[in-house]
Amino acid sequence: MHSISSIRPIARIVLCALSLALSSAAYSQAAAFPTKAVRWVVPFPAGGATDVIARLVAQQLTSLWGQAVVVDNKPGATGSIGSQIVAKSAPDGYTLLMGTASTHSVAPAVNPGLPYKLAEFSPVTLVATFPNMLVVHPSVPAKTVAELIALLKANPGKYNFASSGTGGSVHLAGELFKMMTDTRMTHVPYKGSSQALTDLLSGQVQIEFDNMSTVWPHVQEGRLRALGVASLTRTPIAPDVPAIAEAVPGFEANSWVGTFGPAAMVPALSNKIAQDIKTAVFHPEVVRKLRDLGATASATTPEGFLDFVRKDMERWSKVAKTANVKLD
Repeated sequence: MHSISSIRPIARIVLCALSLALSSAAYSQAAAFPTKAVRWVVPFPAGGATDVIARLVAQQLTSLWGQAVVVDNKPGATGSIGSQIVAKSAPDGYTLLMGTASTHSVAPAVNPGLPYKLAEFSPVTLVATFPNMLVVHPSVPAKTVAELIALLKANPGKYNFASSGTGGSVHLAGELFKMMTDTRMTHVPYKGSSQALTDLLSGQVQIEFDNMSTVWPHVQEGRLRALGVASLTRTPIAPDVPAIAEAVPGFEANSWVGTFGPAAMVPALSNKIAQDIKTAVFHPEVVRKLRDLGATASATTPEGFLDFVRKDMERWSKVAKTANVKLD
């Protein structure tokens, strides 16, 4: 009969062997991924910046993997509907989310009742960053940020600013501007970026702090007027457009998109997908098209992405609290 002291070392050996076997299996599955089509959920309507970038990267991943990467638009509730779908999916890598500052930094800051938490996701990698751009309809009699501030002070509450949804990053960019300039505008939320842009182009709303990749093409066509970019310095894509910070020192409201999977994805799989997305994002054609949109290709490790998201969440939490932004 074995003594307890002799059983314990045997148990440890068995557990170690089992752990190594499971780890080896996980690495093998990750190396073989994917063996079927991958669903990439975009929690916003087609045509917006998140959708456009997802489709650029998905095309490269399809070529790289030899399996279709299908972009699936699931808009609604400022990205909450699509995010929930992914959070509840199997953590096998076949359902991914193109998350944004709105869905994973700002929404948690303004909505205590958000139907998902960061812990329900496996952060994979940052994909791209881009500054928001302050644009106005040509009917607005302001050609600079300073002139807009003066106009808003002279007409408190008269002018409307659009956003892709209450509590999104575009909304909080406008709230931050109001706070830092002591001005008043009326917020008009939409169900997505494309709907907000439609009304901005028609003049039904006059002002928007939208992703540069969404509004810049319309600025180039003369349908909108760009007053400033929301990065601390000017962007090489539009060197003649001042940074808002030149008139409002310290103003910064950048956006980002990144990939998440459901919680409990094995690290080997998260790392594999992160590396492959990095390869796709830094493909010369994707880099060029992102630059045309005003976006910058980016990539991180899953751990680095988690740290990035947490810091961004903390920053926007402070803005939301100060501006008293809450969802009904």
